[in-house]
Amino acid sequence: MRLTMSDPIENLSLSAIGQALRDGSVTAVGLTQHCIDHHEPSLNAYREWTPDQAIGQAQAADEAFANAQDAGALQGIPISVKDLYGVNDTQTFAGSPAPMPPPWQSEGDLIKGLRARQAVFSGKTHTVEFAFGGLGVNSHWGTPRNPWDADTHRVPGGSSSGAGVSLCEGTALVALGSDTAGSVRIPASMTGNVGLKTSYGRWPVSGIFPLSPSLDTAGILTKSVADTVIAFSAIDPHQRSYGPRLAREVARCSPSDFVIGTGESALWDGCEPGICEAVEDALNTLGQAGVKTVSAQLPEAAPAIELLGVGSVVAAEIDEMLSSTAPQWRDTLDPIVSSRIRDGGSISAGEYLHRHRRLRELSRSAAQRFSECQVMVSPTVAITPPVIDDVQTIETYRPKNMGALRNTCPANYLGLCAITLPVGLDASRMPVGLQLIAPHGREEQLLAVATCVEGVLGSGRDRLGIPPLLRRN
Repeated sequence: MRLTMSDPIENLSLSAIGQALRDGSVTAVGLTQHCIDHHEPSLNAYREWTPDQAIGQAQAADEAFANAQDAGALQGIPISVKDLYGVNDTQTFAGSPAPMPPPWQSEGDLIKGLRARQAVFSGKTHTVEFAFGGLGVNSHWGTPRNPWDADTHRVPGGSSSGAGVSLCEGTALVALGSDTAGSVRIPASMTGNVGLKTSYGRWPVSGIFPLSPSLDTAGILTKSVADTVIAFSAIDPHQRSYGPRLAREVARCSPSDFVIGTGESALWDGCEPGICEAVEDALNTLGQAGVKTVSAQLPEAAPAIELLGVGSVVAAEIDEMLSSTAPQWRDTLDPIVSSRIRDGGSISAGEYLHRHRRLRELSRSAAQRFSECQVMVSPTVAITPPVIDDVQTIETYRPKNMGALRNTCPANYLGLCAITLPVGLDASRMPVGLQLIAPHGREEQLLAVATCVEGVLGSGRDRLGIPPLLRRN
């Protein structure tokens, strides 16, 4: 059955779609088929595209609706899943050329929860091999194409490289990713979407192939902050206990109710042309609407970025993971990934423990920096998405990868939560994200502020339009 709604699905929020599913003006099968019809194979968003399974899940969601069984806001909603998550009847490759060992093929708590809520899984989206990279490059499966450049293949951001592309093409309304140093926010920013990095430990990471157990977090990408609020409320295990708190925070927040800290130079200096300008323009608009800003700083960001440069604890942890559980995968590693693991994975136990201690010290210190503001702001990504041909060697890849991860890694390393929302285009006409960072466990406050910001600035579609590669007559 096809859609019968008068407004194009691309213009509707998750809230509106959910209402349409419940009043019968659209079916889950119709919605899912609409998304399937928008699949653009040339963009290469998916490692495993599963339209037949999606239709079957949509039929089950419709049957549940027909029997007055309402499993929540994501019932019947197409969701793409990063190829680190175990999902029944699919295989998990984690960006490598072969399936992962059995432990990483099983569904974890997040996927089980979404299945119980009658969500629809559109397929497994591409990831950088073992999620170890911020640009989205993968030599085994090919790199998804960023739809914002109609003429040249640019990277989509990583490591959740297919996630943002799946939203752009319209095959998913929510995308599941993971974020260890920016892997949700970077692809969201580079493709003009919203990306939420949850606080460490807030969401379970069972059933997700681990890059760094010390830092891994699950997260979501959506087309708007409003959709993020809906999806977060449906997924977050804490909402069962105090769900109304998020609704209250969002409902009562107005531009005059919060303060944004703007003063951390480590996250502003050296951005490529048009990036700071787009974020500053957004801040000016917010200021005119009554949003207060202060020059609050986050001095822990600079040492966090220094840790990124030497591999933090990430390289050592993925090095140990491969040695212990999947040693044969070393022989087929992408050379770029292999070089990063080799450089950071060979440190001594003493150095590894020192880096852990340093991360704890920085996190404790950073937690004290929000006394004058509720959130801090920066450009999400300091570089424009590179052309794929310009990052094919280790020598050309590394500086761009560092540039992509520079502004996002502090939230992970300092134990914070963060969100990116699209606010403009840079000098290369590629999307620019505005990053909001909040203390650990303050997702409700972060989402309330982001909702206010989006209310003033408009959605990404309002500010950016449609990606050039997807403009249809």
